[in-house]
Amino acid sequence: MKDGLTKPAKAQTIEEPKWLWERNPPIRVRKSIADSWIELKIKEGKNRQVRRMTANIGFPTLRLIRTSIGEWKLGDLKPGDFKVL
Repeated sequence: MKDGLTKPAKAQTIEEPKWLWERNPPIRVRKSIADSWIELKIKEGKNRQVRRMTANIGFPTLRLIRTSIGEWKLGDLKPGDFKVL
C-alpha cells in the first residue's frame, strides 16, 4: 500500500452469510459482474485498509461488516443491540 507495508492478512472466500440483515438503502446491483464474499482477518487497521486492498485487486468493497475486534465477537447481536461486558 502507498503508506507502507501492513501486517499479513488472511482471506478466504465464503458463501453469503444467512444471518445478514437487509441493507437500507440497498447496495447497487451490477448484472454483468457477479458478487462474491470474503472473510478477511487483519492484524491492524490502517485508514480504509480493507477497501483499498480489495479495490487494488479489482474487487471493490460493496459491503463491509466487522464481526469481531480482538477478543470481542458480534455473535448474535442485531443492529442497534448492545451487551454490557
